[in-house]
Formats: sequence, C-alpha cells, structure tokens
Amino acid sequence: MQVDLAPSPNFNDRKHAVDMLVLHYTGMDSADAALARMRDPASEVSAHYMVWEDGRITQLVGEDKRAWHAGVSSWQGDNDLNSRSIGVEIVNGGHDVPLAVGSLPPYPDAQIDAVITLCHSILANHGIPQARIVAHSDIAPARKTDPGEHFPWARLAASGIGLWPTAANNQESDTPLRAGDRGEAVSSLQEDLTAIGYGLSVTGTYDDATGLTVLAFQRRWRPGHLSGEADFQTRHLIRSVRDLSGR
Repeated sequence: MQVDLAPSPNFNDRKHAVDMLVLHYTGMDSADAALARMRDPASEVSAHYMVWEDGRITQLVGEDKRAWHAGVSSWQGDNDLNSRSIGVEIVNGGHDVPLAVGSLPPYPDAQIDAVITLCHSILANHGIPQARIVAHSDIAPARKTDPGEHFPWARLAASGIGLWPTAANNQESDTPLRAGDRGEAVSSLQEDLTAIGYGLSVTGTYDDATGLTVLAFQRRWRPGHLSGEADFQTRHLIRSVRDLSGR
C-alpha cells in the first residue's frame, strides 16, 4: 500500500488508546480543496488519511496523534472520540455537493478498494472491535450524514470491515413507531439503539433525537429506506446489530 504524505498542523496528543475507526466523506467541491482545508491551521480540522477518487491515499496525521475529525460526538458511552479513533476522509461531495441531476456522487471502485486496503492496515495496527467501526453519522446523528447512504458498507463488511446484519425473511405488516409515539415499545427501541452505541436517552417518547438516530441507523444499515420511522424490518435490523455487537 503506497501512502503519500501531506502533513497537517491540526493535531495534538491523544488521551486514550486507539479503539475506533471513523469513516467520513469530504463533502467539498474537490479533493484539492478538502486537502487544503485539512492543512489550514485556521480550519482546525484534519484526519489521519484522505482517500482520493482514483485510489491514492494521503496521510495527514500520524496514527499515534489525535486528528480533529469527529467533533462533538459519542459512541458506546465514550466522548472525545478524536482521542480514541483513526479518522479517514473519503473524497466525495456527498449531500453537500450532489450531482447535477440531484443524486449523490458514486464512490469509484478504485477508491473503495483503497479504503478497504487502508482499513485492513489500520485494523492490523490497532485493537479495534468491529462494533467500533463507525460512520460519522453514527457518532453525531443530529448533525452529520457522512459517508452517506450511498457508501457501500455491505462491501466493506464482506471484506471483514464492520458489522452487517441479516434482513428478516418475513415482512410482517405493522404500524411503524414514529414521532410522538410513547410507551414500552419506544423504550425498547431506544434501549437497543443505545446498546449498539448511539448516544440516545431512553425516555419512552419517540422524540426528534430518536427519529434522527433511527435515520442514522437506516443510512448505514438500510440505505434504501430512509424514513426515520422504525418499521418491522428496521427494528429487526437494529436488534440484529445489537446482537452482533455483543451488547
């Protein structure tokens, strides 16, 4: 694996050992613009690596240092995720710079092949559990959507990177849990999402935070159904990911 160096000044010392991997998209007009921003001291933003559309890999911050990519976020009860994680920025305009027709820009095969190779290298260097390989949208569902529902998480999981649940064979007809609902079913849903790692309070009320968390889950594990409502299949997948997480 060839890695080019483009050092960023935007880092400091870690406070914790590395046990997470966070994947992002750049969400900018070009790779050059993203690289320049992550090397600009005024931006106070960086990542350990950036993966170009043609598969090139650039390292900005050493893995032993704390890059500034996660922002205000949490996972499995942990905060200061910058201190715990390796951050990988994948060049893609995403929701911020969609295609002219309005769809999300695809991730080229060469780029995803490079992401998989890089992730395997990172996992070989650090004891990162599969349940702590996450999307930026997982750790900050109220404010982030990257790397987006168009990112091929299933392909990564097939390569041994991250969890992937099995869909339910039967499609039960039910009424989805949605905004304003209250009761034990909502509490159970919130408990399952919290067990996976999402920073969500168990209130028994399907509030805005719950809807955004369900949407973040769907963006990662049910990308063809972005409703923010918890229907039968979504609830099944949530329970499956919880079980795969061993929590």
